[in-house]
Amino acid sequence: MAKTRRMIGEYLPKVDIVLELLDARIPRSSENPEIAKLVGSKPVVTLLTKASLADPNVTARWRDFYTSQGLGCAFVDCITGEGFAGIVPEIRRVLSDKVEKYESRGMSGKALRAMVLGIPNVGKSSLINRMAGAKKARVEDRPGVTLAGQWVKTSSGVELLDMPGVLWPKFDDKIVGENLAMTGAIKDTILDIEELAVKLCARLRKFYPNNLCERYKLGGAEDIAGLEDWELFELIGRKRGFLISGGEVSYERTAVMLLDEFRAGRIGRITLEIPPIRQTVKNKQEDSEAPLSDTDSVKGEDPDA
Repeated sequence: MAKTRRMIGEYLPKVDIVLELLDARIPRSSENPEIAKLVGSKPVVTLLTKASLADPNVTARWRDFYTSQGLGCAFVDCITGEGFAGIVPEIRRVLSDKVEKYESRGMSGKALRAMVLGIPNVGKSSLINRMAGAKKARVEDRPGVTLAGQWVKTSSGVELLDMPGVLWPKFDDKIVGENLAMTGAIKDTILDIEELAVKLCARLRKFYPNNLCERYKLGGAEDIAGLEDWELFELIGRKRGFLISGGEVSYERTAVMLLDEFRAGRIGRITLEIPPIRQTVKNKQEDSEAPLSDTDSVKGEDPDA
């Protein structure tokens, strides 16, 4: 983090704008609070990536939330191309004063420079390659691949600076850490992936039971309602035939499979966070917290319904 912080400070004066990438499945958890401090007054455009993996009903709620806060954002997907047509126009809109200044000086062809920031594995390199129309940045479905800044030119008149992922060293909220781990922003090698997979089972059983049951042939939600979280996890491993000697379930294989399938969207389009809920308390508007809790609801439903 310290090295990346120094790199951001070094490159920031050389760019016109910052593209901050968030994971559409966990918008709040993937929003590194350090980035706002690091970029200061530099203009920022927020792009929520991996939109094709997120629940579209909840995505609509996040879009409404950002709009209601007066915050510009776009939901994009590097696989489907969703939202990409609007990225450059949004950059030029935010930098309209600078663009007009260039044009008044006969420099209409001068490239705009954008720094691409976000947590590890949020899709920075994939977005850059899609905008460049070629594989310019190294891409892998794991965190920590980009280690240094890299300039990439595009045909749209925007130059992009690919930067290493920015992950804060300590999570004050346990749920934030779990969300980042489940979506692959934290390396699996430093985690207890079996414990993480059991927690993912609990989340999916609560908020997306039909997806879970259908994917792993578990029957209906009522069939798994009485199981402990670890029993549900074990049942999934048994259904997949991940057995070792003595007929015991291989917890490691089951955990790796479950996390991989969630991250790839094979269990369905799933979002782990909903937007803050505007509540009226003594005639005063207050925000509730974003991470899912026991009283929160997904699937685009009203949590108070």
